[in-house]
Amino acid sequence: MRTLDLAPLYRATVGFDRMADLMDRALSADVAQPTYPPYNIEKLADDAYRISVAVAGFAPEDLSVEVRDGALFVAARKSADETPRNFLHRGIATRAFERRFALADHVRVTGAVHENGMLHLDLLRETPEALKPRRIEIAHANGATPALEAKAETVN
Repeated sequence: MRTLDLAPLYRATVGFDRMADLMDRALSADVAQPTYPPYNIEKLADDAYRISVAVAGFAPEDLSVEVRDGALFVAARKSADETPRNFLHRGIATRAFERRFALADHVRVTGAVHENGMLHLDLLRETPEALKPRRIEIAHANGATPALEAKAETVN
């Protein structure tokens, strides 16, 4: 049961809507969360990830992957079979689904591969140059940089 009200957060902040939405979704942990299809999320490197979705019974043309509104959507619609089949036991589910994964800022999907009943989605976090740490040279009080002062001393 949800007991935390995030309404004041929406009223008192500007530009943090996505973070508030993420907290809101996390706190409203629905017991009816879909479990189909099963998936794995693995970290391949510091900034590389892979989502593997079990899509047994689906051909690549039955699947769609798209990024919109800061989220990755994986959907499947089974194309109609031409010939009717008579199953004695049907354990492989091929029902339509749509799975949504929220993406952090600066994460982009670099590729998707369908192999052996698995859909592998590779993701990469790319930090823009403007957000990377920069080293700032500190000037001396007289306005000369340390490198220029060292040169001047060796000439004399």
